[in-house]
Formats: sequence, C-alpha cells, structure tokens
Amino acid sequence: MNTNPHHLESGAAHPVAKPHRVGLKDIADELGISQTAVSFAINDRPGVSEETKRRVKEAASKLGWSPVYAAQALGSSKTMTVGFAPARSSNGLRDEGFMLHFMTGLHESLSLKGYGLLYQPCSSVREELSVYKDWARRKRVDGVILVDLRADDPRPALLARLGVPAVLAGGPDPENIVPSLSIDDSGAMETILRHLVSCGHRRIAYLSGDRTLDYSRDRERMFREFAKRCDLESIRVEYTNFSVDIASVMTLAMLCGSNPPTAFIYENETLAAASLHAITEWLLNTPSRNPDAPRYPHNLPAIVSFEDSFLCVSIYPSLTSVHRDPSVYGTKVAKLLIKVINGETVSGNRRILTPKLVIRDSTRLSCV
Repeated sequence: MNTNPHHLESGAAHPVAKPHRVGLKDIADELGISQTAVSFAINDRPGVSEETKRRVKEAASKLGWSPVYAAQALGSSKTMTVGFAPARSSNGLRDEGFMLHFMTGLHESLSLKGYGLLYQPCSSVREELSVYKDWARRKRVDGVILVDLRADDPRPALLARLGVPAVLAGGPDPENIVPSLSIDDSGAMETILRHLVSCGHRRIAYLSGDRTLDYSRDRERMFREFAKRCDLESIRVEYTNFSVDIASVMTLAMLCGSNPPTAFIYENETLAAASLHAITEWLLNTPSRNPDAPRYPHNLPAIVSFEDSFLCVSIYPSLTSVHRDPSVYGTKVAKLLIKVINGETVSGNRRILTPKLVIRDSTRLSCV
C-alpha cells in the first residue's frame, strides 16, 4: 500500500477550481476605462455620459456580470431598498384595488433598478412616523414613498429632518418639502357631475372617505363649486372613514328621508358596491305604493365610484367608475424616487394621469 501523501490514485477526485466571477474591473479592462466610471454607469449615477452608460451595460451583459448585493450596499452605503409604510386600515389595504395595483407598479419599476420594496403598513400616522424614525436610525432604506397627504401633514418635514429622501404620490405638498406626482381629482369630480347632470340628476350625494385626506378635500371643494355654479337642487357630503357599514347606513338614511338624492358618488368601489347591495335589498323588500312607479333595477339611484376595478364590472348593475391606471402611476412614482435618491434635479410637483369616466349600467339605468 502506497502511503505517500503526495500520491493520487487515478480514480481520486481532483480539486475543482472555482469559476471566475466577473467584476467591475473586468468590465473596465474590456472597455479601457476606470472602475469608477463603470460603477457610475452601472448605478445610473451622474458623472458619465449616456454613451458610456450604454457601452458599460452592453459589456456587462456580454461578460455575464451581475451585482453582488452585499458588496454593492457596502461600497455605496446604499441599502437598495425603498420603504412604503402607509397608514391605512387593514380592510382598506386588502380591499382597494387601486392600492394593490399601485404597489405592483412600484415593485416593477424598482426591481428594474435592483431595488427591493420594504412594505410595512401602519395603523396610524403616529405609528408611520415611528417607523420612519426607526428606518433612519438603522439606515434601513434609501428612500420613502408617501401616500394620502393630510392637512398639516407632519411626515414630509420629519423625513427632511431625518435626511431620508422621499416623494409623494398625491399632493402637491403645500410646503414643497418633497416632490410629488398627483392625479387630477378635482377634474375627475367635475367630469362625474357633468355626466350625472346630463342624465337629469340634480339631487346628488357624495360619500367620501376621510375628511383629513388632501384628495378628499379637493373632491369636496369641486363638488360644492360645481353645485353652486350649476344651481343643483340639493347636495349632501358625508364622510364614512372608508367603512362599508357606515356608507350603507348613510345611504339608506338619505333614501328614506325627504327629498332623497337621485345619485350617489362614492370614494371607492367597495363603498359603492356595499351600498348598492344595501339599496337593492331594501328596494326588493319594500313593496311599492305606486303601481306605476319604475321597478327594479330602474328604481335604483345612479351610483358612481371614484375607483375602478374588476368589482365594478362583476356586480349588477355594473358601476360607472373613474378609471386611471394605478400600476402606471406606481411606476412613475418609483422612477421619481430613484432620481431623488441619485441626487438628480427633479421638478417639485407635477400632475399626471388624466382620469377617464367609464360609463356603465349604474348610471345608464337611472336617467331621470
């Protein structure tokens, strides 16, 4: 038996060399430029030309380069993570189609740049503020996305003090602390009202969500301005705190009162659908005193939702709704935040996405 430790039998396993991992130096050598220029180009940072960025990314793809997260985070002091901590009820986050599709757009845009989305829903603005302080202390995120701007909102100023980049979906921020992208909510309200008036409705109710939210105040302001300008017979504005039970009770109370509304506008599709269900049940269980009166579904009031989703077309009658693409909105908001994180100059506040009113049976059947 050969005990020579240097002897290898023919069938023995040989050490396997580890494959070479392509690094920034390899790309730099390939193109004859500095590693710093490669790093700037890979991370879309200012300081190199668009042509250099294009050449670097083509070489990286050709050589099979992929980022090492730990090294990338350590070398740039970035976490490659964006925070999203909306203060909303669990029911609102679960049921509202707009928020779910908005988050899909965020993730799609962020992932293309190598960012992850840290989602931490909160039960209150106070909890949301605590989350931001914790994230800043632990350097947990590179930036934050804000939604649901409120009156005297403390969040933009806090994030500025903490040195955490942020953008606002909504607004604009009256203090101009954080840049924003907003949707024309007041214009959408006027479009709804013009449609209802064209159908003969002059007694209209608006069941909103939370009176502290910026977009709800904009919608109410336009609602009242339009009613005064067009001399509507009567209007009602009520706040439901996004509760479907409260919305349903308020709706039935108005319908049972004197001079009831002939049309209702709801803040989102879940409030509209729940109220439609309550109205239908009430009408079908209440015998009509006038045999010549319209019968179901023609005795339903007109119903419009400020949000559009599959729910609006899956119930009967289908709901007339304001449609905007929340996924595209999320994509644009994420792109804006990445620019802010990278230190690029961005415009303060921009209004994007013009909503479109999709007319369905809930207003077609109820023209007066």
